[in-house]
Amino acid sequence: MDIESIGTTTQLPILRVIEHGAILDGGELGDILLPQRYMQPEFEEGTVVDVFVYFDSEDRIVATTETPFVKRNQFAFLDVKEVNRVGAFMEWGLKKDLFIPFREQKANIKDGGNYLVFCYYDEESSRLVGSTKVEKFLDNVIPEFERNDIVDILIVEEHEIGHRVIVNDLFFGMLYASDTFAPVHVGLKMKAYVKKVREDDKIDVSLQPDGVERIASQQDPIIAYLKHNDGFMPLTDKSDPELIYETFQMSKKTFKRAIGVLYKARRIRIGDNGIRLVMNSQNEDLND
Repeated sequence: MDIESIGTTTQLPILRVIEHGAILDGGELGDILLPQRYMQPEFEEGTVVDVFVYFDSEDRIVATTETPFVKRNQFAFLDVKEVNRVGAFMEWGLKKDLFIPFREQKANIKDGGNYLVFCYYDEESSRLVGSTKVEKFLDNVIPEFERNDIVDILIVEEHEIGHRVIVNDLFFGMLYASDTFAPVHVGLKMKAYVKKVREDDKIDVSLQPDGVERIASQQDPIIAYLKHNDGFMPLTDKSDPELIYETFQMSKKTFKRAIGVLYKARRIRIGDNGIRLVMNSQNEDLND
C-alpha cells in the first residue's frame, strides 16, 4: 500500500489489537490505526478487513469501516456542513468532513447548499480535498469505448434534450430523453450503455443497449421471470406501463418488442390474462 491508496477502500491485515482499536499493516504507509468504534468481535490479529483509508482531524492516516459518499477521483453531490474563513466543509459520511478550499470553489459555496464535488489528493497540502471546479478533472484523456460498453454514470444536470452526465468519473456525456425509459434525476448514479463517442469525444449513453445486444438483453429477464414463476406471468402487451417497468425496468414499448420476438420464436404463448412459457418435451425451459 502506498500514497495512491489514500482515499480508497482496500483490504488490510490486522497486525495487533490494542486498547484503542487495531493496528493495520499499511505497507509503505506504515502502521495505520483502526479506531475502537469500528472494531467487530471477529476482528483479531491476522484478520483482513475492508477499510477506507484517509486523514483524521490531526492529519494522521487512519482507517474506517464506513463508506464515504465519495472516494478519491470520484464525483458526488454533497451537502454543505459549514462555511468559514478558510473554506467549506462538506458532509461525506465520515467523522471528519471533506474540506474545499476557496481556490477550489467555482463560485462561493453557501451554507445549506448541495454541490457537485470532485474528491482528489492534493499534493501541495498532502491531504484529501474537494473541488467544485469539476470541468478541469474531466475529458483529459481520449475516450476508448465500444458501442454497448457498460459504464457508470452520474446525472449532473437537466437539459432540454435530456440530461448531462459524468461517465466513469472521467468524461462528460449526454443521456437523451429518447434514450431514457426510466425516471432519472440529478444526483442519481446508475449503469448505462455507450451509444456512441462523438467526433468531439463527448459520449452519448443510453439506459438500454443497442442492436442485437439490446434484443437479447430485453428477452433474458422475461424468460428468467417465467422460469422462476412456474412458467407464467400476469402481464401482456396491454398491461399498465408502470407495472411493466416495476417488474422488468423496461418501457412498455421495449416489453412489447421483446415478447413479440419471443412469440415469433415460439418460446411463449400470449393469452388474455398473461404470458406462458412454451415447454418442450424435455422441460428444458424450466429446468436449465
